[in-house]
Amino acid sequence: MKSGLNQFLSLLLLLIPALLRAQTAVIPVETKDHVLLLQEDQQERIRTTYFGSAFTNQSDYQSVASQFHYDDANDGIYNAAYTPSGTWSLTEPAIEVKHADGNSSLELKYQSHTQQKQNDASTETRIVLKDPNYNFQVTLVYKAWAEENVIEQWTEIQHKENGAVMLEKYASADLYFTGDNFYLTSYHGRWAKEMQGKEEKLENGRKIIDSKLGTRAMLLQSPNFILSFDQPASENEGKVILGQLAWSGNFKLDFEVDTYDNLKFLAGINPYNSAYALPANQVFKTPSLIYAISNHGTGEASRGLHRWARKYRVLDGQGERLTLLNNWEATYFDFDEDKITGLFKDAKELGVDMFLLDDGWFANKYPRNSDRSGLGDWQENVKKLPSGIGHLVKEATKEGIKFGIWIEPEMVNPKSELYEQHLDWVIRQPDRPEVYYRNQLVLDLSNPEVQDFVFGVVDKLFTENPQLAFIKWDCNAVIYNAYSVYLAEQEMPQSQLYVDYVKGLYAVLERVRTKYPKVPIMLCSGGGGRGDYEALKYFTEFWPSDDTDPLERIFMQWDYSYFFPSIVTCNHVTDWGKQPIKFRVDVASMGKLGFDIVFSHLSEDEKVFCKQAVKNYDRFKEIIWHGDQYRLVNPHENDFSAVMYVNESKEKAVFFGYFISQRQRLITDKEPIKFNGLNPEKLYTIKEINLFPGKRSPLDSEKVYSGDFLMKAGYNPMINAGRTSVVLEIEERK
Repeated sequence: MKSGLNQFLSLLLLLIPALLRAQTAVIPVETKDHVLLLQEDQQERIRTTYFGSAFTNQSDYQSVASQFHYDDANDGIYNAAYTPSGTWSLTEPAIEVKHADGNSSLELKYQSHTQQKQNDASTETRIVLKDPNYNFQVTLVYKAWAEENVIEQWTEIQHKENGAVMLEKYASADLYFTGDNFYLTSYHGRWAKEMQGKEEKLENGRKIIDSKLGTRAMLLQSPNFILSFDQPASENEGKVILGQLAWSGNFKLDFEVDTYDNLKFLAGINPYNSAYALPANQVFKTPSLIYAISNHGTGEASRGLHRWARKYRVLDGQGERLTLLNNWEATYFDFDEDKITGLFKDAKELGVDMFLLDDGWFANKYPRNSDRSGLGDWQENVKKLPSGIGHLVKEATKEGIKFGIWIEPEMVNPKSELYEQHLDWVIRQPDRPEVYYRNQLVLDLSNPEVQDFVFGVVDKLFTENPQLAFIKWDCNAVIYNAYSVYLAEQEMPQSQLYVDYVKGLYAVLERVRTKYPKVPIMLCSGGGGRGDYEALKYFTEFWPSDDTDPLERIFMQWDYSYFFPSIVTCNHVTDWGKQPIKFRVDVASMGKLGFDIVFSHLSEDEKVFCKQAVKNYDRFKEIIWHGDQYRLVNPHENDFSAVMYVNESKEKAVFFGYFISQRQRLITDKEPIKFNGLNPEKLYTIKEINLFPGKRSPLDSEKVYSGDFLMKAGYNPMINAGRTSVVLEIEERK
């Protein structure tokens, strides 16, 4: 009897794995309102079975897969959660490898998964996939923030083969959506013409958006996108995804409508010239794909993404920002100590927090008197600044303002001492003619010595000037003639340069933030060439465009606002455009306000207006930085534009409206504008602010309105050709 029992138990132990395998894994990645549902199939592969509204009963998730039949013997499986190459699928792969023995096939079978709450805000799901023939593993990672309806996903790749495995393609995400129609809004541009959106219906075939620039990756194409389902994207209606690949280098977004008219979406580092040799026992982590989901249009999705960014990603996203006066358009390269210290008084009178010294303060053998020389030689120019940066910091402090400075430490001019002394630090093909962008080349940040140098530029400034309050970090060149002396010396593939450059940049920024965790740093990349949520772990803000024409900025800031909260967008008042100073200041106030003008050249009325506008901004900036944004009237579709911001308690709001038509006789104030985000049960007063001296508002600031009325009937701010810019302060009537 005992022997028979032992035989039965032994048999049961043998059967348990098979019994467990019969229960296929069902893995929901859930936010408050949505779920990405993944499930193991009979071949032990993970598929995407559902992407949509969360179910009331989780037990129903088990039944979803049986409702879809997307296997096609001619093509393979479309809805694989991470499609390998060289085995069973002929669809576009998420991953391609060459094993240490030269074999280029890959299979990925489900091994296990875990789901763990990281804190009260997020849950991380990890799914382990392994090749049955090779000691090669991919872990799919999904981090979901429930309240914000935001998912961040990436992959981690590792192996224990006898030698390096060449990763030839390694996407961050492989998603699959079912539906009738799909609409994509993507963004293209060029210098001073960034974030030009275009919406299109996706048809059968592939739509690819990518960058091969190496640095300033967002210059021509953007890693940001809007995907809407069944209908074109709408502000307050419809299912939408707002997404971004968080990576400061080359990226690729691949949208394919398949033979079932469903959508396969791949996102990751651009595999162009980027095959990566992965040694055994090391983990290659891909960049994150970050996306917000909504069933109620782009407005709800962007507000969720903004809240997520402020709370969990942007450096000091819930903190303060500094208003400033910059000298760039006032002086360009032509300045000296007296001219700069004289501008401190302008900053003080204007009422901003800080003065920012821009390009041109450094280099001696090859003085930085234009953009043709000096870049890389980070010592004060003794003719311009004989007393050094420290003197300027002290003088600014005496004036009662803070002092910030511009640097571009990733770059070098050929006409510089750095280029002469360290040609091996420069990215360039040794046997090819050099190709310049803004008369400069890129330093090789794959090289640890170059990383030390770039960190040293920042560290020296702060060590010698502890009261330095701000850095503007620029990056103007792209990578031509990609070649690294360092990688060649280390006998590493040149194809790793694009990836290792970005990894090197992040390594430097990590060192900067370890030593200087709270100093504000602006990310400026020839305008809007960089602005992603991996870089914004280290930067407090970014520069959207060198185009500061306020009319153009209304459109740009509108489009950036889908993806970024206003606290990270730097908006400066300059002499660009033909609009009056009031219009320029109002537009710049919808973000982090700065000035780049010669304040002393303004008329007395303009000075009075600017000083009062800064005081007003100081009063409502918390709402702009930390409140919810509501896009009310789209400038792409109308002759005027309107945006409002509402604080968390819904007690206060700020409204901005602009007349943007070139047809001056057009009547735009005939109808009210419906507000949004207010409490329908609260009562509000509305007061026009930022009035130019001598002007009176036609609006009644004593009248009381219910939130319900303002959101259903609306309010007419009288925007027209005579009142091209209107700012309203909305407050609860207690």
